[in-house]
Amino acid sequence: MPPRDRLTGKEVDVAVLVWEGLTNREIACAIGTTEQVVKNYLRTTFDKLGVWSRLELALYVAGHGGVSWRAEFVSPVESQSSRSQTTGLRRVESG
Repeated sequence: MPPRDRLTGKEVDVAVLVWEGLTNREIACAIGTTEQVVKNYLRTTFDKLGVWSRLELALYVAGHGGVSWRAEFVSPVESQSSRSQTTGLRRVESG
């Protein structure tokens, strides 16, 4: 099982948002939680992927198909413009 498959949906959300350059505060707002919870997600993500920093995480995502990671999720702005009024990112089911 590739390390990415060990991540929860929220951990993938956070990893993608780090790759896109968001701060912990911005990530917390995007997924509807606190900065401390984002830090917890980062810590567990670092452990699961074997990285030590946000930079290494961003490089991991970029090196392992970052664009395809992003394609699986809809940004908060995009989801607000749709009829669904969800907060945070949501997984897009492919058919």
